Amino acid sequence: MASRCDLLVICVLSLLVALTHSKTLKRDVKALNEIKASLGWRVVYSWVGDDPCGDGDLPPWSGVTCSTQGDYRVVTELEVYAVSIVGPFPIAVTNLLDLTRLDLHNNKLTGPIPPQIGRLKRLKVLNLRWNKLQDVIPPEIGELKRLTHLYLSFNSFKGEIPKELAALPELRYLYLQENRLIGRIPAELGTLQNLRHLDAGNNHLVGTIRELIRFDGSFPSLRNLYLNNNYLSGGIPAQLSNLTSLEIVYLSYNKFIGNIPFAIAHIPKLTFLYLDHNQFTGRIPDAFYKHPFLKEMYIEGNMFKQGVNPIGTHKVLEVSDADFAV
Repeated sequence: MASRCDLLVICVLSLLVALTHSKTLKRDVKALNEIKASLGWRVVYSWVGDDPCGDGDLPPWSGVTCSTQGDYRVVTELEVYAVSIVGPFPIAVTNLLDLTRLDLHNNKLTGPIPPQIGRLKRLKVLNLRWNKLQDVIPPEIGELKRLTHLYLSFNSFKGEIPKELAALPELRYLYLQENRLIGRIPAELGTLQNLRHLDAGNNHLVGTIRELIRFDGSFPSLRNLYLNNNYLSGGIPAQLSNLTSLEIVYLSYNKFIGNIPFAIAHIPKLTFLYLDHNQFTGRIPDAFYKHPFLKEMYIEGNMFKQGVNPIGTHKVLEVSDADFAV
């Protein structure tokens, strides 16, 4: 029995020694050093040595997470945010093929996202919000089949929302607000079975809600729908009540018209409903006043009949991205 225990200890120690002396994959070392050469001084100052995963007495570079695969260490996470990085998106990032998380938010990156982003097949979180990125959203993002969180808000993206995003089966959170996007929101997004949060507010989008939810069983898991500050038109279809997981519906500052369907008041968990500054008419169905979860209903700036009053407090709800952090 003792000999077996000794053998087990030797095996464990051998494994630990092997892990300690694992070398970082040359591909990742080269890519990170290229990124280092292109970034601002704040990042370079904290990235000491040539090996991003650490070498000898030197620790891993700040914001770099590595893991061991076989005989090598690979970079699995790169988080370099709020450090005033200036310049184009570092294309060398797309050579880090084992990345599961890429977070470069709150910098000053410019230019387009390169189409090579589609090479990062293991990526789960892509956070590029609060930059100055431009051009169209590359359809190659639709090749990232493991992606769960996509943050592209607060940039200067233009063009249409690529329908290829509907090819992301694991996508849960999609943030596209505060860009210059045009055209219609692809109805294909409604086929995303796991999508919980869709924010396309503050763009130049057109179309109708009826078009967006035209497929049977659209958005089965959607909880939060933000379409505010666009040029959407038409009425609210009663079929919106088929999205039974909805909790927040934010439709303010569009060109919606018509009556508010009675069926909307029967979305079971509806908590916040923002309809202000549109062209709605008629009366608010009494069922809204009896809804067990509805806390705020903002209706100012419409053409409702006299005597219609809002439910709850007049204020705009703000949900932080941190509420959906991984």
